[in-house]
Amino acid sequence: MNVLLLTDKLRFGGAEIYFCKLENHLEHPDIDFTFAASPGELEDRLKHQERFIRLQPGKHRQNIRVLEGVVRRRRIDVIHANSLRMVLYSLWMKRISRLPVRILYTKHNVTMLEKKRPALFSYLMNHHVDKIITVSRYEQNRLMDIGVKEELVKTIHNGVDLTQFDFVPKTQTETFRVGILARISPEKNHELFVNIAYHLKDVPGMKFYIAGDGPDADKIRRMIEGLGLWDKVEMLGMVDDPQVFIQSMDLLLLTSLREVFPMVIIEALATGTPVLSIDRGGIKEAITEGETGILIGDHSVESFSEAILSMYDSDQQQREKVSREGRKKAEKEFSLDKMVHETIDEYLAYQKEVTG
Repeated sequence: MNVLLLTDKLRFGGAEIYFCKLENHLEHPDIDFTFAASPGELEDRLKHQERFIRLQPGKHRQNIRVLEGVVRRRRIDVIHANSLRMVLYSLWMKRISRLPVRILYTKHNVTMLEKKRPALFSYLMNHHVDKIITVSRYEQNRLMDIGVKEELVKTIHNGVDLTQFDFVPKTQTETFRVGILARISPEKNHELFVNIAYHLKDVPGMKFYIAGDGPDADKIRRMIEGLGLWDKVEMLGMVDDPQVFIQSMDLLLLTSLREVFPMVIIEALATGTPVLSIDRGGIKEAITEGETGILIGDHSVESFSEAILSMYDSDQQQREKVSREGRKKAEKEFSLDKMVHETIDEYLAYQKEVTG
């Protein structure tokens, strides 16, 4: 059988990293894979350039024509879309090609359509999409709450490469390092991270690190400067090896305004870095309070600061326990191998339907 995987563009983001992981690791003797996306900084992570089709940003009609030709020539059986836009591309290609293509949609975030027109979104899913993969059970339940049929939805959690994100035991040093790894954009709420650093600026030996880039980078830089925190908060920009950054932290923060199931959480679990996260979306499926991390119910500087201090004051034995439990959970529930195998099973389910 033949599978075409689509995503919008290869910029730094959860859906795009998921796409790259599948491109790197999908392999089955009975399946040929093709991949397509607009260019971006993640393009150099692709391993199979001969299977990759570069789309043109913003040129939707041209892209659909190109992909419709791919569907015909390569006799595509399944289109795996990784955004709502790519679902719409797929529906249009299916209509003009008149081929019995199955559409599978991995849903990574909350779309504007479902927020503003939930009835229209559920109609689109129920009548035109063959399978929806959600990356958390929270999102699966939310879709059913707005009317998406239960039998259409399956949860396959994001998976982390346990070899790349290997376990590094924590040791106490003179510096307690608190980090955030995320695109610097409004929804990631870096302002809260900086305000927490300001609140804890007098704690000896505590430093804060921001890894990543994005449209709000200059704004956050000015905020750090305005608060006089240059000796307390360091902006590192894009990091080539995110696992090294995560491994080097004593505590990783997630301050987002909204989330579904962020990759960085399970990457931190795998490396043994404790996580302090806002309780949003499906995050509690990875973070068990007090065992694999700490969950905070609101975006309160005081609540986050108190939790950071509790970890800062904890003894080495307690830190090691949280680290080990996090790694165990990543190995059991969130491995890349598990994610890839479960995804392949969804492709093969179509083949079984066709062959009977």
